[in-house]
Amino acid sequence: MRRAGAALLGVLCVAAAAAGAPDAAAQAGGVRLVRVGTFDAPTYVTAPPADRRRVFVVEQAGRIRVVRDGRVLRRPFLDIRRHVSSGGERGLLSMVFAPDYARSRRFYVYFTDRRGDTRVWEYRRHRTDPDRADRRTRRQVLRQDQPYPNHNGGQLQFGPDGYLYIGLGDGGSGGDPHGNGQRLSTWLGKLLRIDPRRSGRRAYRVPRDNPFRGRRGARPEIWAYGLRNPWRFSFDRRTGALVLADVGQDRVEEVNHLSLRRSRGANFGWNAFEGRRRFSGARAPGHVPPVLERTHASGACSITGGYVVRDRSLRGLYGRYVYGDFCDPEIRSVRLRARRASGDRPAGLRVERLSSFGEDARGRIYAASLEGGVWRLAPAR
Repeated sequence: MRRAGAALLGVLCVAAAAAGAPDAAAQAGGVRLVRVGTFDAPTYVTAPPADRRRVFVVEQAGRIRVVRDGRVLRRPFLDIRRHVSSGGERGLLSMVFAPDYARSRRFYVYFTDRRGDTRVWEYRRHRTDPDRADRRTRRQVLRQDQPYPNHNGGQLQFGPDGYLYIGLGDGGSGGDPHGNGQRLSTWLGKLLRIDPRRSGRRAYRVPRDNPFRGRRGARPEIWAYGLRNPWRFSFDRRTGALVLADVGQDRVEEVNHLSLRRSRGANFGWNAFEGRRRFSGARAPGHVPPVLERTHASGACSITGGYVVRDRSLRGLYGRYVYGDFCDPEIRSVRLRARRASGDRPAGLRVERLSSFGEDARGRIYAASLEGGVWRLAPAR
């Protein structure tokens, strides 16, 4: 493939200090980047609900590291490198903690296995050590065959409704040759919604109000479809709205913004549409166009979705959605309202080879570079 669809193209090396990375004191618009640490190709940053001491950094090769009280712990929280196929757009791409994690100790990981297929596994935190996972508790939730090594997607998030949302790319190659984005008989190119807890002999439950449950020929887990490669989606901590960034093909990167109620069964259009533009002659019934587009003429090539900022210390960004791109180091922000965007502008911060944003239990925002650095967005001194 000519370029990466998931902001992970061809970067496998790690630098202790990434070339061109932002300085910890760099600041603009009242915001600066504070370095959290340097990791091995970080792909995601998150934290357990209500845990104000810990931040977890996911590394592409298959480790999860703990930052406790600002210090990176030497021992990984979890190491599954022997199960992971890493490189390019593959690897350990996401993790999420269950809403009741403090009691249940459940968390979930999303990764590419040694055969190149996608897996979601459940683990539990160790009973007596909150900085360590119990590897003996591993349980497979789902598995998806991947026909190509790109567009593996890679996002897990619990929504405000308590269900687990899983973003999957269209399976790869270019142009969606199998038409997976518009086919309801496959998980590829979809946003899934499940209750990941075991139910009898079943690995998970399908919510009764999933929009395609009971429809002939459709997979009941599907919540929305028509995706090419959703590289990071999130839920607004205040409104619960879904914000999903989808990587484009040759021309357009896009951001979609919908309420959970309105997004039930939403068709984001791929591969009939790339953004708002016609891509093929395929049908896309009920196409919901994106609220924001960035063309490749602007220097973008592979969007990295972020979060609506709810950290009140970031006054210049509060209520605005921050996002970036793997090819363009400039972090941007935009205001999203009811299917429209306004005021798209640079945030005055730069991160080379941006792989992901993250959010901790306090609502503070993080940015990660595949070259190794992880930073927190903080108010300027």
